[in-house]
Amino acid sequence: MTTEKGGHYIYCIIGTRQERNFRAIGIDRTDVLTVSYDDLSMVVSYHPLTRVVISKDNMIAHQKVIERVMQEFDSVLPVRFGTIAANADEIRNLLDRRHREFLDLLRYVEHRIELGVKGMWKNMATIYDEIVRDNPAIEKAKKETAKQDSAKNLQGLRKVGMMVEKALLMKKEQEAGKIADHFRKTAVDQKLNKTSGDEMFINAAFLVDRGREKEFDNLMEQICRRYQETAIFRYAGPLPAFTFVNVVINTEEWER
Repeated sequence: MTTEKGGHYIYCIIGTRQERNFRAIGIDRTDVLTVSYDDLSMVVSYHPLTRVVISKDNMIAHQKVIERVMQEFDSVLPVRFGTIAANADEIRNLLDRRHREFLDLLRYVEHRIELGVKGMWKNMATIYDEIVRDNPAIEKAKKETAKQDSAKNLQGLRKVGMMVEKALLMKKEQEAGKIADHFRKTAVDQKLNKTSGDEMFINAAFLVDRGREKEFDNLMEQICRRYQETAIFRYAGPLPAFTFVNVVINTEEWER
């Protein structure tokens, strides 16, 4: 049975009119249910009409619910973390108003999964040596700085640091581009996200048809072998298509 009580925390949207209960797996271990309109449903759990605390536990719970729903439904639209409706009628009204949009998005992600790839260099000293070797201007600036007095030396070191930082960014973009091209024929879509730290040179998400997951796995193995001396990779999935579809519902859209 769908709940009519006030305060509905929303996890995702699925293409079904069948009422479902995924049991107590939601934020604060609440029951996760469906609220339906026509052939669409929002997966929700009861939550007071207060701001959801942004915590690691809550964000993990949000994702785990969506992953649980994915076990039964091939097409799932993640909804942005922290979205709450006052009641079931608000949800049905919204499903009615954005019905065509949600159906089109569901078709786009149908039978598709997200796979994540992160790559980190093993030895940054080697990478910096390569940068200096491949950029004569940096080598020249380093030599000139070494000859300067302390005041100019500090200024020169800052300049060299900025040059190295720029060159490192370019090297990351080049490596990430080569790896992304390696998967281009297999992935329906791809996105290069921001990296963190000097070591990480790629943080990518790929949208892949379920039937081609093994093909993607084989390409990933090729990449790992190619970079086995210089880098390590973290390969995650299958995941909901968080990077490619993340439904945003603004407060003013609710009819209260």
